[in-house]
Amino acid sequence: MELAPLVKLSDVIVDLVSSGSTLKANGLVAVAEVMDISARLIVNQAALKLKRAEIQPLLDSFGKAIKPD
Repeated sequence: MELAPLVKLSDVIVDLVSSGSTLKANGLVAVAEVMDISARLIVNQAALKLKRAEIQPLLDSFGKAIKPD
């Protein structure tokens, strides 16, 4: 929960998720959508080569979540 609206230091906040729970918890309403967001996984090329066995299960899990069977 954001502290600034509770102590009257802010009239608006930017909620980074689409659930709206932060807005509701602070008695605020959405007035504009700033932009769509997405997550990115960044893997260092050297780590991908040297630690492929440790990293691959994570990559596979993300792949399945994006494109379920």
